[in-house]
Amino acid sequence: MLVVMTTVGSHSDGTILGEKIVEKRLAACVQILPQMTSIYFWEGKLQNDQEHLLLIKTLPEKYGAVEKFILDNHSYETPEIVAIPAEKVSSGYLNWLKDSIYNSAPEPS
Repeated sequence: MLVVMTTVGSHSDGTILGEKIVEKRLAACVQILPQMTSIYFWEGKLQNDQEHLLLIKTLPEKYGAVEKFILDNHSYETPEIVAIPAEKVSSGYLNWLKDSIYNSAPEPS
């Protein structure tokens, strides 16, 4: 399992991106965390922006498709896309994740 992270400028942007990712079965779940402050340099200037973090739960073999989807559909010129492998995952959750991605009608959790 992978947890892919990306940030968006608004909750509504996160909802739209997250729903499309799950609808296309690129991930089983997308969580949108509450607003946070991001401080970073962009085009030589220090930025201080409000953003939301998306946690995208997927499988390693789906990473390339998730990355491409984010790049093609994100409002940022250079969106954050970071994947962290989950070293340990409960078997029940992993089975649900696989079923959600690969089966046409996943059972509600």
